[in-house]
Amino acid sequence: MMNEEWTLQKKETRRAFSNATWVPLRASAADENGDVREIGFVSDVFACGSVAFPPEHRGLVDERLSWSDIGIGHDVTPYAYKDGYYSSIEQYQYNDKEPIGFNLVFEHPQPVVGGRLWILNPDLVVALRLIKEGTNWVRPEENFVVVAREILDENGKHRLIEIKREFLLDYLAARNLSLRLSYYRQRVENVPLLECGAYANLNDQKEQRDGGRFELRIRSLNDVFGGSWAVFRAWRTDVDEDEDAPVMGAENDGNTSHESSQGHRGGYEGVRVEGEFWRDEWIDHQSQSMRVRADADTNLPQFIVETDGARMLSSKLDDEEIGRWLWFRSSVVTELLNNRGFSLEWYTAETGGILSTCGHKTHFGINSSDLITVYAYDVARLASWEQHIWAAHNVVPEGKVSSELLAAQVKSQPASTHAVEVMLFRSMRMLEARFQEEYGISLFTHDIDDDAAMQQISRFTSKDQASLLRLAKELVRVFSDRLNVRDILKHSGYAEKEKLGSNKLLQYVLAKKVGAEKARQIFAEIAGAYDMRVGDAHPTGSKVADSIKLAGIDQSRSHLRQGEQLIHNFGRSVWLIGRSLFGQPEDPNS
Repeated sequence: MMNEEWTLQKKETRRAFSNATWVPLRASAADENGDVREIGFVSDVFACGSVAFPPEHRGLVDERLSWSDIGIGHDVTPYAYKDGYYSSIEQYQYNDKEPIGFNLVFEHPQPVVGGRLWILNPDLVVALRLIKEGTNWVRPEENFVVVAREILDENGKHRLIEIKREFLLDYLAARNLSLRLSYYRQRVENVPLLECGAYANLNDQKEQRDGGRFELRIRSLNDVFGGSWAVFRAWRTDVDEDEDAPVMGAENDGNTSHESSQGHRGGYEGVRVEGEFWRDEWIDHQSQSMRVRADADTNLPQFIVETDGARMLSSKLDDEEIGRWLWFRSSVVTELLNNRGFSLEWYTAETGGILSTCGHKTHFGINSSDLITVYAYDVARLASWEQHIWAAHNVVPEGKVSSELLAAQVKSQPASTHAVEVMLFRSMRMLEARFQEEYGISLFTHDIDDDAAMQQISRFTSKDQASLLRLAKELVRVFSDRLNVRDILKHSGYAEKEKLGSNKLLQYVLAKKVGAEKARQIFAEIAGAYDMRVGDAHPTGSKVADSIKLAGIDQSRSHLRQGEQLIHNFGRSVWLIGRSLFGQPEDPNS
């Protein structure tokens, strides 16, 4: 059973969409439970329509248009006049051939297959550069944030299309429009009687409330659904059903007949308590459109530019000739990569680029203090939300600008070094190709996307010992766990009873070529990484320390450099396996 507060809707009517996060563009949602003519029936309805108007028509809208004109009942379809005038589906007409506004949600009837679709205005979709994912429209350039969404009922019929107000205001500002909402709320409950119940103190009422109109009606179910009824039936009597092509003549009293009946329906028990609320509301833009019109963003962050902590506004740094660099903690890379659509690529051993969803590549370098250094303009040109991520990791300059970054950006002489991440995957590809060429078998059971895997196998993921162990786990996943044990076993001729794991089996193949001790030495750092993977579940104790040492990692170095060393040593071992099995391969650095 509901209560007086629920029916009177006072909490709901106090809330306005003009300061809400989400704004309905069109809604027709009815949640009902029970038979409408019986005690126990409960209904909660919300319906909304909207039209966007330019400022010159605002007075007319306030004076003449309301729920019956803008609400869910207004038809949002195109119309072709006989004289050749065409009203497109976007146009809202006050009178025929008098467009004064714009529809943001269209109706698309489906006369053959049945149903009626709602379509978000394509101009809004394209202007905000949205894509549809399931029932959401997202903006890839802003971390795939949900901008608009639709809600369907269990039969696939639209209940609601709403948009995040922040993005709606941007679009409205670009077109100099204000959105007019007209909406209706209805709550109904059928109760046995009013006395001694939740509605005992209520009476019919009409009032102006919270910028809208509220009505409460209390009626017996018998008054609502009962009453007199009448049926009239008329038919023709001059049609010969046996004729092949009968033709009816003009209608007259001699060739027609009729009958009628009437009665009274009643006996409905209970009381219907119904609260209704209507309101019209404006959603006004704030004269700023950063996304659609590319207005200047007034909420950009500041960045530390001097060793004394002095800062400069991002807008001051948005100049290709500014001649400054910025310093960041290396954690900024992993935080950016946690956002969908971002990727990392390497240019040299200490420089790379972060590709963001706004389409820019931010060229960075790693300096002697393990800080990320970036040319200031490259950060200042990014989207506002990305700049705020960078700003959160901004630090006072320390350790100078990355020497390899300066070599590329100032001297125009990029370093000829290679990132350990790139060398690892090149070595694996070389070994895989030689295995296929020499032995006619696939080294791995399945292929991987090197670029995608490199997002996980990166020195930046190593921030502490636990994450270093997880990095070892990723290395084992892309190499050891993919080894084609079945075909390698057949090729090796191994016949001992002891079953060998993937690494041990490949080491056995290598030992047949270079001897057991040399093979063990080559595989030592791979074996150390494998043991570190096991330590990921139990990251303390002497076994973990031993496996880290076996992997050739110097624990006196920073965790970022330990991660780099782990990848380097693993990749070098893979390269040595290929050189030892097949002779001197091409240098993986080339």
